[in-house]
Amino acid sequence: MLRESRIPDRESPVTDIRAALREAIAQFERVGVASAPLAAELLLMHVLGKDRTWLYANPEYELSPEQRDRYFALIARRSTGVPTQHLTGRQEFWGLEFEVTPEVFIPRPETEHVIEVALARLGVPSEGDSARRRAEFRIADVGTGSGCIAVALAHELPCARVVATDISLGALEVARRNAARHGVASRIEFIHCNLLDAVLDQSPATARQSILFDLIASNPPYIARQEAETLPREVREHEPEAALFGGESGTEMYSPLIAQAAELLKPGGLLVLELGYDSAKHVLSLLPAPKWTDVAVANDLAGIPRVASARRSSST
Repeated sequence: MLRESRIPDRESPVTDIRAALREAIAQFERVGVASAPLAAELLLMHVLGKDRTWLYANPEYELSPEQRDRYFALIARRSTGVPTQHLTGRQEFWGLEFEVTPEVFIPRPETEHVIEVALARLGVPSEGDSARRRAEFRIADVGTGSGCIAVALAHELPCARVVATDISLGALEVARRNAARHGVASRIEFIHCNLLDAVLDQSPATARQSILFDLIASNPPYIARQEAETLPREVREHEPEAALFGGESGTEMYSPLIAQAAELLKPGGLLVLELGYDSAKHVLSLLPAPKWTDVAVANDLAGIPRVASARRSSST
């Protein structure tokens, strides 16, 4: 049973940064909050409007009663399972700060591999300017959520045009704000639809050549619904189901997405998909030759297959 969260009163000895962090970490550890020190730091940084370097350079800074009360109110909420990102309203991704709300899936570091693979396979160098970086790529981000993939790619590719789709109107509003925050809103078209349905509906097959993409990227829902009870409560109770669950097996979204990509990619166009746990074999079976070529899988830092990529054949 979880112990009751407590907000210290104004006579509490917890007054400076060092003591506040110590008390918050102890509270988190009592109730099993993951990465307790990091969560305690992020919430205090949020309350004080300071960065981590400042916190540790000023351990004896005394919190005002209002700051202390606000901080431990957030600690109490985090102790009940509310994600840290929902309390601060932000999450870093690809070196950019993104607004996050309960309407969107919180960007994970693993999804940065989608950006890495996409840029590498487009032939964009990891550093410096180049003609390839400034190419006028046409890109689709399917299931954009917070907009992290669309915005990161638009940020890296200053002449690219991006279509970002999502089934959630609330998510699209968050994504629009993130695009505006990073100065790329004029190059991203946000569309409310499932997968790429609206793009296919916009133009008949005979006139589709003008809307074909150089790259289609996606981090689709890939958790099996039968695994819901195994998820951390932060995920299970606070993140949107539509962004989590890919059907009973967790792989149901890949087949229709790949089928649409085959229609909407230019010959030689690139498809990049984040993979769910143990889904690589199934996804690769959906990318057969001769329709798809140069099929590859990239592992994440833990050695887990994380990103599948392939090119639409020029001969089909």
